[in-house]
Amino acid sequence: MKVDYSEVRRLLRLGAPGALGTHSASVEGYPFVSNVPYVLDGCCRPLFLLSGLAEHTRNLLADPRASLLVLEGEGGRLDQGRVTLLGRVLPATLDEAAQARYLRYQPQAADYLALGDFRFFRMEPARARFIGGFGRMGWVDACPPPAQLDSRTEARLLDALGTLAPAGVSVLGLDFEGLDVRICGVSRRLGPLPSAQDAEGLFALAADCLRRAAAQPPDSGVMAA
Repeated sequence: MKVDYSEVRRLLRLGAPGALGTHSASVEGYPFVSNVPYVLDGCCRPLFLLSGLAEHTRNLLADPRASLLVLEGEGGRLDQGRVTLLGRVLPATLDEAAQARYLRYQPQAADYLALGDFRFFRMEPARARFIGGFGRMGWVDACPPPAQLDSRTEARLLDALGTLAPAGVSVLGLDFEGLDVRICGVSRRLGPLPSAQDAEGLFALAADCLRRAAAQPPDSGVMAA
């Protein structure tokens, strides 16, 4: 099966906790897997906030080659959508806008940053193994989204979208493939959005999507990617 990398991005953008596989530095030759949260940057690369004391951090500093497994939904069915992303995970320095983006998705991370022992790492994806169900699977080379928003432009658009959001709705992130929101405490991916030519066109599409989603109950699944 020929896999389009947009399918990989769709799964990654669900924001489910990932299983990070690293090469054990203390037990040579064995894999080491950790349950870690991640947030995607504007190029759809996973960002992690990791403690210097964690075993997986020590592993990555010794050998940055790693994998990230993300499942679609809950449960362990064999027909469950999933993706394993392969790449190098390296220390990363985020500017103020990129760090604010991470904290919108993971607000509890502010407490970890205050400890001083945590720092950001970014995965540079190389390949992915996508499984969409029985008979729907294949390898695909990683590639960035065809259009991207820089962190500052995204923050400006989110500020404007925030003025349109009703009580109980907060906007988390925006890209040319969808809008991430939190409605009554439930995180949702809204989209896919129709094709937009520029940031202002994207804002108009996202605003319409936000208005329609806000009118639905959090568990309705309407417009959820």
